[in-house]
Amino acid sequence: MAIFDLFSKRQKRLRGEVPEVYQYDEIPNPLRVQIVHIIRDAIGIDMEVYGRKSQPKEAYKFIHETVCREYGVFTLGKGNYGETNQECVLNFILQQEETEKVLDIIELTFRFIERYIKEKLHDYKYNTELKINPDDAISELNERFKEHGFGFQFVNGELIRVDSTYLHSEVVKPLLKLIWIKKFKGANDEYMNAHEHYRHGRNKECLTDCLKAFESTMKIICKEKGWNYKETDTSKKLIDICFQNGLVPSFTQNQFTSLRSLLESGIPTIRNKLGGHGQGQVPQKVDDEMTRYALNLTGSNMIFIIEQSEI
Repeated sequence: MAIFDLFSKRQKRLRGEVPEVYQYDEIPNPLRVQIVHIIRDAIGIDMEVYGRKSQPKEAYKFIHETVCREYGVFTLGKGNYGETNQECVLNFILQQEETEKVLDIIELTFRFIERYIKEKLHDYKYNTELKINPDDAISELNERFKEHGFGFQFVNGELIRVDSTYLHSEVVKPLLKLIWIKKFKGANDEYMNAHEHYRHGRNKECLTDCLKAFESTMKIICKEKGWNYKETDTSKKLIDICFQNGLVPSFTQNQFTSLRSLLESGIPTIRNKLGGHGQGQVPQKVDDEMTRYALNLTGSNMIFIIEQSEI
């Protein structure tokens, strides 16, 4: 369903009453309601159809029971008699105070919409008429997040934290599009894990997976190109192999001297100094700013070497 640019929205923009900085801690109530609208439109109405099982009913049952099992509870609702799975799921989104738990439900629900419902629609096996298709539902979700300045986006089946609109559009999204193909699955999983760690404040783990994703990308390129390397090679060794084999065209290599220094001293150094070794007597704290820098640096470097490998 299209997002309408209402008069009140335009007036708020004119008055400067729009969020300029993302926040991550509280989901505004209007956003919760809008998400419930999207889910209802994308899953369909809970009803029996010609004696067959209601697929929307089964969808809410799966979502509800999956989260209950993970949380170690019997219901997300209040335990009232006759409370449906749909009511438990949607009321949880509306009423749950813990933001991360609400995000759990949102992520699982939209992953179900993106993968299961989209596949069933493709095979004409989803027996309920929908008001919105899966791709449009995800697009609207992400637009609503931005509209409210809530710093998450649903990408490739997961919610990732967004700290800069520019960097998200110019680094993260293009990278995920590049590494979504099958041959980069390992690197994709590691980069998505890095974002997941960052979302939950596990900054050291985020740095570790940044380096894994960067190294995996180089190993995949080396293997595809037939360049000799070892699985145990460090990032520095892998960078050497890529440059020695002309990953950067020879007539421009002088211009990329600074890039090579950046690749060699960027992600590996950040990870090694802050996240990869014993921390001694004084626990090391990896702040959000450094972690965010590592995520963005990783993304930029991965985009560069993938695009160069395809030239």
